[in-house]
Amino acid sequence: MSRPDRYTCEETFRRLDDYLDRALGSAERALVEAHLATCEACASEYRFERGVLDTVRDRLAHLEVPASLKEKVRRALDSAREGER
Repeated sequence: MSRPDRYTCEETFRRLDDYLDRALGSAERALVEAHLATCEACASEYRFERGVLDTVRDRLAHLEVPASLKEKVRRALDSAREGER
């Protein structure tokens, strides 16, 4: 089965979260970017979702996180990384 040379709005929308999380491979990322460059409706949705993520990230940057929580998260991440190996 050959790979598509373009994505529809539905295909782009299904991949938008992964695109925003930088979790797509280069071929899929290129197809999403090509669609966003030609479809104002999808580009508008992308800008909205990107804005939400940026706002959340900015607000989270100003929160004080207890040291005990940081340590718990660090241990969980270390454990998950060990499980991937």
